[in-house]
Amino acid sequence: MKKTLGAALLSLAATVPVADALAQAAPRDTLVVLREYDADRYDPARSTARSAGEVIYMMSDTLVSLDFDQKTVKPGLAESWTVSEDGKLYTFKLRRDVTFCDGKKMTAADVVYSINRWVAPETRSPVKWRAGPLKEIRATDDYTVEYELNEPYGELLYQLTLFFASIVDKESVEKLGANFGVQGFNGTGPYCWQSWTPRQDLVLTKHPNYTWGPPIYQNRSPQIGKVIWRIIPEANTRLAALQTGQGDITQYVPPFAVAQLQRLPTIKMSTQPNYFWDYFLGFKVDKPVVNDPAIRQAVNMAVNREALVKAVFFGAAEPADAYVNPNTLGYDAEAAKLVPQFNADAARKVLDEAGWKPGADGIREKGGERASFNVYGIQTAEWRRMTEAMQADLRRVGIDLRIQLWDATVAWGKLATQEFDSFVMSYPYISATDGFALYFDGANRPTPNRMNWNDEATNKLLNTAKTALSAEERAKAIAEVQKIVARNNVWFPIARESLYLAAAQRVEGAKAHGLYGAGLYKGLDLRLTR
Repeated sequence: MKKTLGAALLSLAATVPVADALAQAAPRDTLVVLREYDADRYDPARSTARSAGEVIYMMSDTLVSLDFDQKTVKPGLAESWTVSEDGKLYTFKLRRDVTFCDGKKMTAADVVYSINRWVAPETRSPVKWRAGPLKEIRATDDYTVEYELNEPYGELLYQLTLFFASIVDKESVEKLGANFGVQGFNGTGPYCWQSWTPRQDLVLTKHPNYTWGPPIYQNRSPQIGKVIWRIIPEANTRLAALQTGQGDITQYVPPFAVAQLQRLPTIKMSTQPNYFWDYFLGFKVDKPVVNDPAIRQAVNMAVNREALVKAVFFGAAEPADAYVNPNTLGYDAEAAKLVPQFNADAARKVLDEAGWKPGADGIREKGGERASFNVYGIQTAEWRRMTEAMQADLRRVGIDLRIQLWDATVAWGKLATQEFDSFVMSYPYISATDGFALYFDGANRPTPNRMNWNDEATNKLLNTAKTALSAEERAKAIAEVQKIVARNNVWFPIARESLYLAAAQRVEGAKAHGLYGAGLYKGLDLRLTR
């Protein structure tokens, strides 16, 4: 139910006293970041969670960084790099002034160790594919790294901006073993691990030697002494903490509160137009009912996407009228035109012409089969409301959607099965090729290609989009992939999440970044006035 911010604060004031962790205002020179949930660990090679990445970006660095436009690769730990003519050899020249939090110098050997650990089978990283078709990574001297591929990979630099590619200290990893990122962390980032109390606080302290931040910031060093990442799961309590000075900044702003916060003089709001985190419904195209292209097309036409997004997100998200954000590298406007728009009458006509006739209860039938399919997803308030809105719209054209949402503790296991007909999900991406190569490559069945989409033309074009030496050829290939997928209505694109960063009055320099969902990224321009 929609609540106003005032109601949220009044509700909090009327309850029992807040927990000890929220009982006092944030101390001087300490930034308190409020967030919704914790991660299970903070090991870049072993976690894909946004809640892990947003902290890891502050504790570590990558070879290259990404500008706020989410397209321009900038220096990171590597001050320069070259690419061979055949696109298979990247040579990185490292900075010579970088140290880990324990004071030890970082060298090329640390880079080689970190990347090899990421892709090693024993690490079991779920995203090791992002490192590309790695043949060998080697140190030719203390400050030169050669990254050799088996074939060209045009996405490599973008992938190396992600937190999975963070450089870590070998000694710390070997000392802590499975508890690296649980009991400690030693990186080269602007802030250093101090302590972690799961589901409460993760405390970081300023890296005293740090002067090598990405050039996208005005300040290359951290401006704050300590950062506390504090977990407050309940939205109203989180908002109250921000308003009463118990917290300083959050990107976990519930949709119903965005408009109110934007009007408050005591809160500063920053947003990021180049934020790529989308919601969609995917069809398992080899399952009965949804294997019919007419059903998938009709679903895309029958659901009023604009009304759904407005009702669920209160204006804090955009309807997704294409498979990727128009600001994304590789977006194809012609493919976007192929995504059906809302037209319930046209949906009924498509179903009629395909032989799906209304039954006695209003649900269509064809050859003894009902136009009924299930949808799996994670149990959240937003997904409950979105699936129920879709269910109501589909019922009006004679399609029955059966909703099954699961708690997050079991949902991912359920989503790895073949028992569902469709599923709902949200995901981050850094380019069109990144998103489509993840979800639509036939080699990625049954997960993350949960649609079981296996099209020869799609697979060949995706390979071209990743390996072609010419940027023009790569762009042409990924544009054609978008057209194929859109024509076949493999997804129903729903919404584009907006990133809002809400900061209290004493916070200056807040600017939303958004790489892999991380609003603060390095946070080097953040400072406190009191």
